[in-house]
Amino acid sequence: MPTTHLTLLVPELLWPEPEDRNVLDDLECPALTTLLARGRLARRAPQSPEATLADLFGHTENAPYGAFRRLGEREIPTDTEDACWIAADPVHLRFHQERLILADGATLGITIDEAALLAEGINRHFADIGHVHVAAPERWYLKLSGQSALAGFSPPPLSAVTGRSIERLLPEIMQDRAVRGLLNEIQTFLHAHPVNQQREDKGLLPINSLWLWGAGRLPPRLESDFDGVWSTHPLAIGLARAAGVSTHPVPVDAATFFAHVAPDTRQLVELDDLASPVQYENGNAYRKTITRLEQCWFVPLQEALAAGRIKQLRIEAATAYATVTWESSRHDQWKFWRRSQPLTQIAKRLADSQ
Repeated sequence: MPTTHLTLLVPELLWPEPEDRNVLDDLECPALTTLLARGRLARRAPQSPEATLADLFGHTENAPYGAFRRLGEREIPTDTEDACWIAADPVHLRFHQERLILADGATLGITIDEAALLAEGINRHFADIGHVHVAAPERWYLKLSGQSALAGFSPPPLSAVTGRSIERLLPEIMQDRAVRGLLNEIQTFLHAHPVNQQREDKGLLPINSLWLWGAGRLPPRLESDFDGVWSTHPLAIGLARAAGVSTHPVPVDAATFFAHVAPDTRQLVELDDLASPVQYENGNAYRKTITRLEQCWFVPLQEALAAGRIKQLRIEAATAYATVTWESSRHDQWKFWRRSQPLTQIAKRLADSQ
């Protein structure tokens, strides 16, 4: 019995520089490019992977990402629904070649003890704004108290600024005087904290700021078309839990997925392996990762679609060019006149049509 529908969410599927020959030349992904060539293409304005994910669950712009992501943490919270939450992720800001660059917590090697000490200090020093909860060394949350100015604070998600220059964003996101003053105070506090002094003594980058984003309360429950969500990302898990959808870890490959998925269901699989190589402009990692995804996922999915094991495959990708969707059925796989193109040509075509 075939799986009726499979949505494959692949953030940053396409390398953001179509003329980058070092990355894209001789990059062979025949199964992926065949799926894209024979799929029905739809595109909309570029947006973050978080917004693309929220769209799939019926949540429009300015979704409360902090509350949803916290709901998806390993230890399921019991106090999310009645509170206003904001993601308060630890980051490092530094100037590099006259640009202000942000590095996210996943690259800083933060220990759980360091995170706990910093959060304890923030909670003691800034008790009037709320309470910081540490779910993981790189994922923190701030439960806002009262009528905090942060409740209406809506900078881009962390993924949109990780590894990138943010100075052009600062004038827009720092317009509110109260928010600007609070962030400056937090940065001053973190700079002087013993944890950061010890990190710098060890040659490690200090945790010198918080990226606050995704404020809001959980909205009323929206029903979802998905029967299952396969992801390791807390935001995807939280969105699924909020909709009453079962969640599963991402399988190592499509074969394992087929061995465990129930027939005639609608499934969402999130493969976010390409996000970090693109965010940090690591071309070698991108090539290795997409080659692995080709063998583990795109080849068996293309074969399964052609054989009718999947009735409908939807590939959803937030890219630098656009938010792009390719939908394919078994019938589409026999349209041999739709010749596949290299990824560099697909990227160029999308870039030219921006």
